[in-house]
This record gives sequence, C-alpha cells and structure tokens, in this order.
Amino acid sequence: MNKALDLPVPELGAKSQSQSQSQSPSQSQSQSQQQPQPQVGVSRAHESAHLHVSGEAVYTDDIAEVRGTLHAALGLSPVAHGRLLSIDVDQLRRQPGVVAVITAVDLPGENNCGPLLHDDPLLADGELRYLGQPVFAVIATDRELARRAAALARTVIQAEALPPVLTAREAHALGQYVVPPMHLQRGDAAAALAQAPHRLDGEWSVGGQEQFYLEGQISYALPQEDQGLLVYCSTQHPSEMQLLVAHALGGLAHQVTVQCRRMGGGFGGKESQSALFACIAAVAAARLRVPVKLRVDRDDDFLVTGRRHGFDYRWTVGFDDEGHLLAADIDLISNCGHSADLSAPVMTRALCHFDNAYWLPNVSMHGYCARTNTQSNTAFRGFGGPQGALAIEMILDGVARRLGLDPLVVRQRNFYRDGQSVTPYGQTVEDNLLQPLTDRLISTSDYHARRQEIAAFNAGSPVLKRGLALTPLKFGISFNVVHLNQAGALVHVYTDGSVLVNHGGTEMGQGLNTKVAQVVAQALGVPLARVRTSATDTSKVANTSATAASTGADLNGKAAQDAALRIRKRLEPLAAQLLGCDPAALVFEAGWVHVRTPEDADAVPAPDGTRSRIAFSELVAKAYLARIQLWSEGFYATPGLHWDRSTLTGKPFFYFAFGAAVAEVVVDTLTGESRVLRADVLHDVGQSLNPALDIGQVEGAFVQGQGWLTTEELVWHPKTGMLLTHAPSTYKIPTANDMPVDFRVALFDAPNRADSIHRSKAVGEPPLLLPFSVLLAIKDAVAAAGPARCDPPLRAPATAEAILAAVEAVQGASSAACEQRLRA
Repeated sequence: MNKALDLPVPELGAKSQSQSQSQSPSQSQSQSQQQPQPQVGVSRAHESAHLHVSGEAVYTDDIAEVRGTLHAALGLSPVAHGRLLSIDVDQLRRQPGVVAVITAVDLPGENNCGPLLHDDPLLADGELRYLGQPVFAVIATDRELARRAAALARTVIQAEALPPVLTAREAHALGQYVVPPMHLQRGDAAAALAQAPHRLDGEWSVGGQEQFYLEGQISYALPQEDQGLLVYCSTQHPSEMQLLVAHALGGLAHQVTVQCRRMGGGFGGKESQSALFACIAAVAAARLRVPVKLRVDRDDDFLVTGRRHGFDYRWTVGFDDEGHLLAADIDLISNCGHSADLSAPVMTRALCHFDNAYWLPNVSMHGYCARTNTQSNTAFRGFGGPQGALAIEMILDGVARRLGLDPLVVRQRNFYRDGQSVTPYGQTVEDNLLQPLTDRLISTSDYHARRQEIAAFNAGSPVLKRGLALTPLKFGISFNVVHLNQAGALVHVYTDGSVLVNHGGTEMGQGLNTKVAQVVAQALGVPLARVRTSATDTSKVANTSATAASTGADLNGKAAQDAALRIRKRLEPLAAQLLGCDPAALVFEAGWVHVRTPEDADAVPAPDGTRSRIAFSELVAKAYLARIQLWSEGFYATPGLHWDRSTLTGKPFFYFAFGAAVAEVVVDTLTGESRVLRADVLHDVGQSLNPALDIGQVEGAFVQGQGWLTTEELVWHPKTGMLLTHAPSTYKIPTANDMPVDFRVALFDAPNRADSIHRSKAVGEPPLLLPFSVLLAIKDAVAAAGPARCDPPLRAPATAEAILAAVEAVQGASSAACEQRLRA
C-alpha cells in the first residue's frame, strides 16, 4: 500500500447501537432481578458461536465417513464452446484407484439440474457450453486419486471447438438470450424525454461477483435400505436438492432425504448450484451402492459454478433545472452464462429495484438476459436488486454533476413522498422512512461540514483527493415468485420442559437458527437455553423454499411461532385449572406460568388461596400425563402478495426495508489506490429480533458490497474463454485492511408496520446496497482531480487500474470536453 495512504487509525466512535446502549454487569443483573428479560429484541450470541471458535462445528465435510466411502471428481470441458466427439473412458478406468466413470449416458434419470428450465445438463451431452463444464465424473478410492484422474480431461476429451460468445454485449447484438426480453413501462417516456429541459445519455457496466463462501460445494450421499438415499449437502435449498436428486435417479422424492446442519457461507451460490454436486454424488452412490462424497477444490468451484450477474446498461434520462427526473429509458443486459438458472427472476428483481428510493413518473425499462459461453450465473446476495438500483444511483450522480449540484440534494429531490409513492410496477411505498432516516444520518455523520472540509482539503492537495457520498436504499422483501413465500416448522416440547425446533430454513452463519430459537423461547415463555434447533431435514419439514430473498427469519420465524403457540394453547386450560384462574390471566415467561398480577396491564386477578405460578417443566410433565399433545407443526404464508409476470406489475413485496450510508474515501491520483476513511451507516431493521446479529449482517454486507464494487474483478481470456481469476491469488476479496478505518453502524429502530415476526425487518440482502456510497465517493474524489462539472468515466469494480484510468481521463480533459462526454 502506498505510504501516502497509510493513515493512522483513529479511535472509533460509537460503532453500533448495541454497544452504545451496553450496561455494566451489575446494572444488568439488577434489572434481571426486577423483571424477566425478553427473549426477542435483545442481543444473543449465535447459537453455534462456541462451536465455531472451538472448531467443533460440524460441516458436511466433517461428518464421519462410513467405511468404504468413495470419492468423486469432475472432468471439465477444455473448450468454451464446441461439439463433444468422444471421451476415452477406458483410459480413465485404468488410472490408480478408479472404481467407476460416469458420463451422460450413464445417468439413470433426467440429465438436468436447472431450477426453472430444463436447460442445464448435469454432464455435457453432445454440446460443450463453457470452459469448465462437467463432462464426466470419476469415482475413486481416494479423493486425490479421483482428482488426478479427472485432471486428464484435456487428453481424454475429444472435441470440435467452435467460436465462443463471451460478453453480454456480444450476445445482445446477436439476439442470444436464455429467456425472452422483459419490458416494464409507466407513462410515456419518449414524449417526456422530448419535452425535458435537459437530457443525459450514458452507457456503463458493472462486473459480476464470486460468492467465495469459505466452505466450498460438497455433497455426501449414503445409500439406505429399499432404494433410499440420504444426502448431506451444503445447500440453501434442501427441498429442491431432494427433487433434483430424485429426477436424476429416475425415482420419487420420498426415496431421498437431504439434510444440512450448517453451511460455511452461501450468499446465493448454494441456492440452485449445489444441485450438480448433490446429483452426481447421489447417482454414483446409487449405482455403486456405497457412500460417495464429492467435494471440489476452490479452483474447480470457480470454473464450474456461476456467480452474481454482471450487467451492462444503456440509458437516456430527462430532467429539469433542479434535478428532478422526468423520464428514463434504460436497457439492462445481464450476463447469464450458458443456461437460464435463476436469471429470469434476477432480472425481474433488477427491474423492480431500478427505482431504488426515487419517484420515476415516466419510465421505460428493458431487461435482456444474454446467453454466453461462460458459467451459468445465479443468485447472489441482493438477487439482481443491487444491479438495478446501482444504475439509478449512477444516473443521479451524473445529473448532479451536469447541473453543478450536490448529488445528495438531487437524490433528496427525487425521493418517494406523499403523492409520489407508487413504484413503476404498481406497488405503493408504505411506511416510507427515507426522509427521516436520511435526515438523521446527515446529522449524525456531519455530512455538510465534512463536505466543506473535503473541498478545502482537495484545493490544497494536488496528489491525494478525498471524496464523499451519501446513498439511500429501498429494498423489497419477499420472493418475487409468490408461491415461494411459505414456510413450515416443527416444535417438540419434551417432558422435562426442553424444546426442539426444526424448520425449513438453512443456517449459513447468518444466525437464522438463533433468531428462530429466540422466537420459540418467547412464545413459550422459556429461557433461550431451553430451546435447541436441529438440522434442516426434508423428512421433517417438506416442500420448503430456499433460504434466500432475505426471508429466512420472516418465514421460518412465523412458522415456528405458529407451532409454539399451538402447543401453548393446548397447555393453557390445564394451567388455568391448576392455578385456579381464567386462561386469559396466564402469563408464560422466564420458565414459569403465572397468574397476571394487578400491576400487570389488563390484569385478571386469581381467586384467593390458589397457586400463583407453576414451572413450565412441571406443567409439561402434567400435560403428558393428561395426554395433551406436546408437539405441533406450524405454517406461514405471506399475505397480500400478487404478481403478473406478463405485465411485471402487482405487489411482489410484503414490505420495504430502508437504509443509507455516508462514505468518505481518499484516492492517490498517482497510483489509483484508494481507501475508505470512514463509513457511517444507518439501517432499518424494524424492531430488531437480535441487534448484535443484525449489526453483524449490516457490517458484513457493507464490506462484501464494497468488495464487489472496488476489488473483485472477474476476467475471462478473450479468445479461449478461460476464467483467469479463479483463485484467491488472482481474485481479490476484501481483507481486514479494506475495512473502513472508522466504521460506524447504527440501527434505525422503528417497528415494522407490516405484521412481520415481532415487527422486525429482514437484514440479509438490503445492506449490500449501502456501499454504493463507497463507489460514488471514489468517483467524487476522482472528479476533484479534473475540471468543474466533469463526470469521471469510472468503471466498476473501481480497482486501482480503473481509478487511475479515470483520473487520467479527467486530468486530460477540459470542462468543455467533460460536458461533451456527458452529452455523449
């Protein structure tokens, strides 16, 4: 790192709301003696934290291998596009330790792992679609021997190479798409553009992003009796894996059980793309009648699986002298790779988030899902929402620079507000927190004073330039496929008063199991330590949706709460009988069931001479003797959602989450290096279920999004189609050194008006939009190196090379040239 940027780390201010409200142990103990602590709305440690730090947490690869377990490895296509002529299977079988070789002709069922369209073969059959596509699987006695045999793919695969299409722009020019184009319109954009006082045309692009989960793709399949199969799989969607494995085997879903206790990260990369590995391991295990494990190394994971879609944009917008957007016409072109995967709903969400926080009276959006000869891109945290919202932020930044206004002023003038609160797809923005949340952040971050300080600094600093940006977000919460918004759960209460919970969500480090356990503990009035969450298992809760779209706690929390309250409802008559009171007077809390006291609100006094309370464990034991059912299923379906795919209109989201961030950066104009000096974040999570977990999610999303926009660059060889950045040595994820030097995160505490679980809001995906502020602050710093009103041609990710190129562009431009670039 350039010494000019090696700045001292200042003492951090109030890093988080939970820290600023912390108490001394004596204060906490005193309060706990006065009244029972609630189980939700308070910070609780992640339920597996002690296992994570001790190394005892069991991931799929840690499951003890059954004697005789074999290992699979994948042979990958050596060309990006071509015809598969032959595979020298005999040579593979002769390799040390090899037990079997599986090709497309050996698959007993459907050769497909596409989640929506049947266009994604498990193993290549006839056509080779991308460099890295699985062509065959080697099964050997040892993982290393399997990998060595699979590495012979270049010599045993005979193929006729064909010209590949590697970029979305090229595919778009050819009209080559994985699904038909999508169009979303409101008003008359063409007429409004023609009448607008100002017009701005632009083209831009943002790269994709590798999920880079710490635990790679892995599945372990074990044959069971009577043609059954147990599959341990690192997946966000066990039910989909169950169905796809059954189809690959030519069997039925009830023959397959998929289980996942925890993942070492997912970020969307294990929603649909874990299917290939689960299916191949399952087919091999079923064929050989022995356990088979398939775990790919990091390089092969990069080469086989897809990632966040890169987007190309072309836009024309019209606006007035104050920066109000009057019309927008935009093309969004996503690089989908060789198959559809989840690209259609990703594009849908991108179109539905193009508006972000802003009222667009006339808009014409066109989404194109380009088919290329690269890995099939898939879900990634935000699921297209960040790619859609980023476009409007770049547009507004360009409008502000054209008019010579502070971009924050232009953003605020375009905010959704009363009378201008309906999105282009027809949903009203209710419970709009944009203005009050932004106002608070402007105040707490000292935005205006720092803007003046930075201007003064830049005027006297010829090499180092600082930049500042504030960006807001509005993010819709729900799957944009209505039927996926459902969840189930099982709650078992044992005769000692302990509780076991199983639900359809998957734990990938985000704390879902912790939050669901808190919800159940609150519903039953027991301490959190009395509640345990078991592994996600398709034989316990069936037909589940993926843990995605930030709905994990919303859906599964409600389902688990439903199950717990059903049990509590069954216990109430017995408790009322034992305590001699009306059931309405009962209170379940802190491991006891007691009669509401006169001091309690809406008190219903108990008759004289009766017991005032009974331990929950004692009540449960008596309920068992009374033959009262102590387990229950729970179910939840999000209400009020509707969506018309043909018109792209309706109410796809249950509610919106809001947030905003201010980022300050410094850029070295001689090297292109940058550093985030300070980040102030204020994020809306409703009435938080667990502030510590939520703040952790906000911090993690911010840094992950910052990496996407600054350092994580994907590069394919322009002729061969080889992904060149396929390892940590060439693909640069953020490190501890990339964290903001001064990082201030707070939660905007306002209960959700929608009937979400305990009035909380989802926190997984929305905060990934917060680091838009970093990219735009870098752009602001680069602009300070050029003439007034210049709009730097900064590409994303804003690597040192990209920044240096933008600096050189603005330093070599006159004001007139900058104006000409804006018009062009």
